[in-house]
Amino acid sequence: MTRILLSLPLLILLSGCASLLASTTGKLAGDLSSAVLNQDDLQTVQEGAPAYLLLLDGMLAGDPKNEKLLLTAARLYGAYASIFVTEPDRARRLTEKAHGYAVRAMCLSDDTLCRNWQRPYDNFAAALATLKPADVSMLYTFAATWASWIQTHSDDWGALADLPKVEAAMRRVVALEESHDNGGAHLYLGVLNTLRPAALGGKPEEGQIHFQRAIELSQGHNLIAKVQYAEKYARLVFDRELHDRLLHEVMAADAAQPGLTLINTLAKQQAQKLLANAKDYF
Repeated sequence: MTRILLSLPLLILLSGCASLLASTTGKLAGDLSSAVLNQDDLQTVQEGAPAYLLLLDGMLAGDPKNEKLLLTAARLYGAYASIFVTEPDRARRLTEKAHGYAVRAMCLSDDTLCRNWQRPYDNFAAALATLKPADVSMLYTFAATWASWIQTHSDDWGALADLPKVEAAMRRVVALEESHDNGGAHLYLGVLNTLRPAALGGKPEEGQIHFQRAIELSQGHNLIAKVQYAEKYARLVFDRELHDRLLHEVMAADAAQPGLTLINTLAKQQAQKLLANAKDYF
């Protein structure tokens, strides 16, 4: 797995934080999250986010069973660790914290899933089947932070063995509410199905369908979906024309979109790098 494999979709989780925090801790927190999402300077976010994370830790110390606050902390810790942290040990610690918060929220929300998420796949799948649309935000955050945790523990075969559970969870999100977070579950499924070429067990054509659906659900405004489509699918099948078309569309697009400006700024940076080294890949 590459570093960007699961970190970029995780940033999409931030899009739900503004409304989530607004309903939990008031207008100030909601406005702060909106300011982060609409920021076009990644360094400002990187340098300012740790103070926000500490604030969330303090709030949870005083309200440890607040499910919405736990989900918000899980999202922010996971996104920060996956995108900005390069030291492996620190990334492992922070993704552990992110997933720990998500597990606590999940256990407060659904006892059946709580009892079965570490059991064999069939038990986990049966628990997923009991979830309802109201559980989507919890399930999506739980699965995404789990994916991030697996990424930072990719040298552990036991951790990698849980990827099918992450995929099953994202498929359940799609079944319950595919438009959640601009089709973010489709984006994850696109990545998961293009980890390997078809000859080695991958499902690139299925992955392509998920990438296309993610783009459609965001009305093309979420530029990360096009970047991932180009990097994970077009490169895998050596489709240079599709690869360059998608990335040029990203470079030509306006990054400023409500709630997506930060994500799109990152997407443009990634698109520029992929275009620059395309001649060495194809």
